[in-house]
Amino acid sequence: MAVYFECVTQANLSPAELFEKSLSIDAHTGSMADSQEQAVAGVTSGTIGLGQHVTWRAKHFGIPIRMTSTISVVDAPRSFTDQQLRGPFKSFHHVHEFHAMDHGTLMVDKIQFSAPLGPLGWLAERLVLGWYLPKLIRIRNDYLVAEQT
Repeated sequence: MAVYFECVTQANLSPAELFEKSLSIDAHTGSMADSQEQAVAGVTSGTIGLGQHVTWRAKHFGIPIRMTSTISVVDAPRSFTDQQLRGPFKSFHHVHEFHAMDHGTLMVDKIQFSAPLGPLGWLAERLVLGWYLPKLIRIRNDYLVAEQT
């Protein structure tokens, strides 16, 4: 059974501005500096688009990780979806939504994932990934909202 969570972030940016920042490989790399995340294949800088992919290399908990994701749906500037093609998860699906407000944007991240390895994966989902992944999304979103470009 997959794990599902949402992160909600308010920003003083227009939906179009935040949408564009959220597709930036460079902004993602900047936000994940603590895990040494780097784009190593596919789109490695600039903006990623529909049907394109990126392979990330990072260290989490001291363990080297590689994950290839693709942008599978784009509805600019309202939403886009990325999902894992290859990597550490059995499945990983991330919908990014951008809702206009009177003074900015409400960004909603909807993430569903499952770990491999049967009962061990289930345990990892509950003991580690269930709190660690929302933390990474909040770090990324705080960076996007604070970053001045």
